[in-house]
Amino acid sequence: MTVFPLSTQKASSLTICSFHSKSYSEVNPEHHSDHSAWETPDPGFWTQHGYAVVRADERGLGQSPGVLDTMSRGTSEAFVDVVEWAAEQPWSSGKVGLLGISYYAGSQWRVAARQPKGLACIIPWEGMSDYYRDRCRHGGILSNKFIKFWWDRQVITNQYGRPGRAARNWGPDTIEGDLSEEELLANRNDQTIDNATHKFRDEPYYASKEYNMEDIKVPLLSVANWGGILLHLRGNVIGYMNAGSEHKYLRFITGRHDLPFYYHEEVELQRSFLDAFLKGEDREGWSTGQAPKVDVLLRKGNVGFDNAEAERAYTRRTENEWPIARTQYTKFFLTPDLQLQTQSPQSKLVKVDYRALGTLESPQLVQFSTPAFEQETEITGHIVAHLNVSVSPDKGGPLPSDIDLFLTLRYISPTGEEVYYTGTAGDPVPLAKGWLRVSMRKVNEKHLRHREYLPHRDYFSTDVLPVMPGEVYPVDVEIWPSNVVVEKGGKIVLEVSSGDTQGSGIFQHNDPNDRYVIPSLHSSLFRDFEANKAKLSRETARNQPHTFRAGVRELCDSSCDSKQIEAVSDSQFRIINILCYVNIDYMNDKTILRHRPIAPEGNDGGPEQEPEGRSTRRIS
Repeated sequence: MTVFPLSTQKASSLTICSFHSKSYSEVNPEHHSDHSAWETPDPGFWTQHGYAVVRADERGLGQSPGVLDTMSRGTSEAFVDVVEWAAEQPWSSGKVGLLGISYYAGSQWRVAARQPKGLACIIPWEGMSDYYRDRCRHGGILSNKFIKFWWDRQVITNQYGRPGRAARNWGPDTIEGDLSEEELLANRNDQTIDNATHKFRDEPYYASKEYNMEDIKVPLLSVANWGGILLHLRGNVIGYMNAGSEHKYLRFITGRHDLPFYYHEEVELQRSFLDAFLKGEDREGWSTGQAPKVDVLLRKGNVGFDNAEAERAYTRRTENEWPIARTQYTKFFLTPDLQLQTQSPQSKLVKVDYRALGTLESPQLVQFSTPAFEQETEITGHIVAHLNVSVSPDKGGPLPSDIDLFLTLRYISPTGEEVYYTGTAGDPVPLAKGWLRVSMRKVNEKHLRHREYLPHRDYFSTDVLPVMPGEVYPVDVEIWPSNVVVEKGGKIVLEVSSGDTQGSGIFQHNDPNDRYVIPSLHSSLFRDFEANKAKLSRETARNQPHTFRAGVRELCDSSCDSKQIEAVSDSQFRIINILCYVNIDYMNDKTILRHRPIAPEGNDGGPEQEPEGRSTRRIS
């Protein structure tokens, strides 16, 4: 964590953290010093401008003993102590500001909600605000690969008592001495294990990390990166929307995760904001509300990716609110010939099939494309896809128990090439992504944060709904906010897949246990069905999903060889009548369309069912 109290003395730096050499070489040289550290402000620069920099080791890391429990309630409470301590020091003005990237941004939301004495403002720069939805379980699906990458590379390597840190140029060795592997293991709560073990927000693990965004009252500047489509972007936008601050601002940027924070113009913006609330020197109207509330970077053209100089071609526009008030939520319908069009098709119901459990190496997907746009059109804001989906097993294949939906929006330039943008690690990414585990499809429409363009899910254990082969389920899939200026002749593609596709990079969802590995079916399974018939009835599945799932487990345990485990790779997902709508600027109609299909008999072994609780039209 990094704290910025005003000071008339030299900076105080408590910890030296490692900075990747390639990244450091590309950082603005103004921010090179002996105390430079990854994702944090450079003390060498900031102390020259009248600030003291306090960088404190979290409990269980660096030189702070105790149990390592990242992003926990305990660490947030300890952060409160650090802020209040800094505000009381003789070298401090009593006003503290927070500034940092990623973890050092995400922790700001949580401490600000606890309202520590002395905290005057925060700048969460590319920092998630919702641990469950933004980072760990996208749509209920475990985002395991990044968690493991981050944990192994940046967390346990810095654990208190870890031997050989100085030799690896990973910070100083622990002053009190090294700990054994057994002691290190006992002194940490492992995120890679905890997130795989726990699935729902009402479990103590996730519930202990919750806080109320509306409790944030200090001025804030939330900086979101359009390229952070699998981490942070959503958190910066939602955090801004829900914070209770009177003076709050949202700014969009592009570029690799580690570089824009240090760009000269961005640092000057940081200084301007901090000066306003920590020094009382307001040059831009931050404290009076005269500064623009929202500053949008408009992505137009194909400038390539991981090219900071080329991205300077993007222009900015300021707005008074988010979402933009003059947005129109425009309906796009999917057609049987894989088109994406604004006219509602009048044909009969038609299915589009694709295989289950795709991977980044072997993607299984379908893509729907708009015609070439006849005029330049800006798409800015939130996106949601309305889909009716079903799943059916192959003949002789295992019984599927869920559907994982992976959605991607892509932009095709007028020349026919896909435009890639700079992702978090400098990798090429598409416009946007979204996810949903269909058993977690329940939406809480009564929640104060629910919007038609942003469905709110609680992700509670009591929200789990059954997924039965052959039945059609209507779902609303949140796609993370995005921006693109579609040029005349350009196209938008909606991709629906059963696993990660291009653009996922290190943020993959490929944990074999989370992606519903189930026992193979044997003939004995059917012999044991009668004994479990009460628990496996359709009524039980609908009304008592936990009893139903317990019955399935008992049936599999009694009838299947535990050594014969097989993924549901032979299943097919069936998309029926997919409807999505996006926010297009400069239009006003906000009507949300609902349709109703009257489904015919299917050829997949059973009759198609009318989607529950939703009306839709047929499409052919």
